[in-house]
Amino acid sequence: MTLTQLRYIVAIADAGLNITLAADNVHATQSGISKQLKQLEGELGFQVFTRRGKSLDAVTPAGGQVLERARSILHEARNIRALAANLREEAHGELSLATTHTQARFVLPEAIARLKQQYPDLGVHIRPQGEGRIISLFESGEVDLVIVSTSGQPPEGGIAVPLFRWFRRAVVPHGHPLAKLGRPLRIHDLADYPLVSYESSLQPESSLRRAFATAELTPRIACTSADADLIKTYVLAGLGVGILAEMAIGATDSRELVTLDIDDLLPVCTSWLVLRRDHVLRSYVAQFARLVAPQIDEAELRRVVAGHAEAHWPAPPLWSELQQRGLRRAATRAA
Repeated sequence: MTLTQLRYIVAIADAGLNITLAADNVHATQSGISKQLKQLEGELGFQVFTRRGKSLDAVTPAGGQVLERARSILHEARNIRALAANLREEAHGELSLATTHTQARFVLPEAIARLKQQYPDLGVHIRPQGEGRIISLFESGEVDLVIVSTSGQPPEGGIAVPLFRWFRRAVVPHGHPLAKLGRPLRIHDLADYPLVSYESSLQPESSLRRAFATAELTPRIACTSADADLIKTYVLAGLGVGILAEMAIGATDSRELVTLDIDDLLPVCTSWLVLRRDHVLRSYVAQFARLVAPQIDEAELRRVVAGHAEAHWPAPPLWSELQQRGLRRAATRAA
């Protein structure tokens, strides 16, 4: 029995018993996986999967027990490799993460650039996704960590570390009636216009829809996108009032768009870093967390993720506060 054989049977199970897909996921050949599966079942003395013709049909009861222990063994093997790499102070590796287009485009570039300065041989693989797909990539093991946002409870599926809080903004073209109100926006003002927002706004439980429902209103969603830049593009095309994260609005946007404060209309959002439980963190993962959220204590993060301590995270700062700290650091370096 080898770790490779255990990795293959887990890959088969995670691929819905599709050996071709499993082979693609672990960068192996279909014949190679089939051969290793046959050898493992021969050694065990029973089948891990039942067959129907040439296809796998189901996990056997005994195979289910083997898979459960195989996952634990593979998890600990990864932990040992990570521990050894940290002890050797290795500066290379692979970091894969899934997040929204907004986080990938407007939040992470500086943190990734600084991380690469410290770990020049580190490969970083970013997978921008819609909100609904992010956690599933994490749960399937396709990415090491994810960054997601919620307006309520922490995301499930791992250890959720609060990074920062942020508000949404409304954007309209210059000359739009909402830009001329001369008073704070009300939810009824937004209800008078079609909206251009994130794809998550289509979900019945979205905070945008809940805010409108509280006022006994229904938002008119004219267009949605996972990409904040596309939202701004379609606002300029006249499709409606844009609702997007404050991080997505840059200084140059003021040339064509007016940004309107809606802090009191929609709940504040929190961005979370989600990590695997009972895991040995590679040094670059812990450092990445610190670069995105400086308030996080690296040693505490390691203890919590390893299962040696309960989480007591500091209150996440507002995104605007983090930006001000960054500007002060830049001014200090320039001086």
